[in-house]
Amino acid sequence: MGLESALWEATRPAFRVRYIHDPTSTPRVPLYASYGFATGPTARAKLARIVRKAPEVVVKVTGRQRGGVHVKAHLDYIGRKGNVEIETRDGEILTSKDDIAERAAEWSDTLQWRSRPTVSSVGLVFSMPAGTDPDKVLGAVRALAHVELSDNHDYVLALHTDTPRPHVHLTVQAEGLDRTRFNPRPVQLNRFRERFARELRARGVAAEATPRRARGQGIAGSSMALVKLRARLRTEGSRQITQSDRRTNEQAVAVARGQDQLPPFIAAGTFRWQEIRRAYEQTADALDATGQVDDRELARDVRTFLDKHLGMNATPEVFAEHHRRRLEAERKPSNQITKEAPAPDHGKGR
Repeated sequence: MGLESALWEATRPAFRVRYIHDPTSTPRVPLYASYGFATGPTARAKLARIVRKAPEVVVKVTGRQRGGVHVKAHLDYIGRKGNVEIETRDGEILTSKDDIAERAAEWSDTLQWRSRPTVSSVGLVFSMPAGTDPDKVLGAVRALAHVELSDNHDYVLALHTDTPRPHVHLTVQAEGLDRTRFNPRPVQLNRFRERFARELRARGVAAEATPRRARGQGIAGSSMALVKLRARLRTEGSRQITQSDRRTNEQAVAVARGQDQLPPFIAAGTFRWQEIRRAYEQTADALDATGQVDDRELARDVRTFLDKHLGMNATPEVFAEHHRRRLEAERKPSNQITKEAPAPDHGKGR
């Protein structure tokens, strides 16, 4: 397995990929360019960003708005009721409540004939870690939206800098000019992530878009609704936790006590990580074989990365291990109890 094929095996997305083959090459050698994968120096650069931990972009669907009233409320939110500029597809700025109301009505007019409310717009958020230049984040999303959406869908952009992570809200009219509906699925969201990262790199910002498992990290994400619920409970100063977090803790305690087992996806994730490790090891061997100094340095960084990620822990594993250590500490005599590491804060949004 060559460097490019090994790297593809390690970083391919979780969804099923439609392979495209090169008719001029050895049979069954796939081309990956349409899925964000490239060969040669670009493949080496991608590998370097992964093992040297370049910041990962975040792209999420935040919600779907139904009807003009809901769209207007959403636009008021992303515009912070007039305190944040809302930029249109044509580069204009929505400056008043009337502008926002008019845009909301336009996006909902075509849906009046339907017998029940349907999706008028789809909200997405694009974010980067703290310290990233907000203007470059906005520029990257603006370029992405122009290429991916402007020929068929209307949209607006709003840059938020009121949190440590600069992020851009992109709200897209659901019904396109050709009547096709904008309903982003994993394949399209993956393409958005890759283009977002590429646009950031073009602006001098180190960024990458790879699956968590390609970075030795297990499943840890939460739905946007759960993230918002946790944030609301923290804001209210409530000690209440969500039902989801309560179930996670209860299962973790049961696993630590030997009364339950980890979910089946944990074993599947561990098996997949072993496959990914082998692909990275083959990539490092291929780099060493070139005899180039830069390739050998990269191979060394790959092996260092693998040494730091011997296993791949998902959230249930982390919680179960924490409770196992706590139970062991409770069984020890008081003079042997050592200070425990703090529990993972599952209440914080990701």
